[in-house]
Amino acid sequence: MLNDIQQDAKNRMIKSITSLDDSFSKIRAGRAHPSLLEQIQVDYYGSMVPISQIANISAEDSRTLKVSTWEKEMVSVVEKAIITSDLGLNPQTIGQVMRIPLPPLTKERRQELVRIVKNEAEQAKVAIRNIRRDANSDFKELLKNRDISEDESRKAEEKIQKLTNNFTKSIDEKLDKKENSLLEI
Repeated sequence: MLNDIQQDAKNRMIKSITSLDDSFSKIRAGRAHPSLLEQIQVDYYGSMVPISQIANISAEDSRTLKVSTWEKEMVSVVEKAIITSDLGLNPQTIGQVMRIPLPPLTKERRQELVRIVKNEAEQAKVAIRNIRRDANSDFKELLKNRDISEDESRKAEEKIQKLTNNFTKSIDEKLDKKENSLLEI
């Protein structure tokens, strides 16, 4: 029973780290890449869908992304979604085609990307702590129902805390690495 809770917590923490890695991979300091826009959700006739499901995204050159919507009515919706995303991009629309020039990486833009990366890392840490809280509440529930002893509960909570510390340390290391890569010129 305790092992199941601990394994579930570990699996959920691994998923949080994987999600962080995915977020970090979308924040690039170098070339334009279609994956930059993958997390943007667009209102497609009442349901939110990824931008890639209603438009073709390609890299026109190293500094420009090209978005071609499949339906003319979706051009303004996609444009609005890109503008309101936290990526700081401004599409230039001509007909059904949007060209999105990536801003040059000035010192301010690099610092803004670092701020975004720090925010993503903090969200991952919060997710890890929430998983720890859930596991600890499960342990307390087992203790309350007298399914486990206080010693077992304490040991299980210590194990979860060690797991939490390891994953938090991993997040900090990934953050430092990404921060250094963004600040390199």
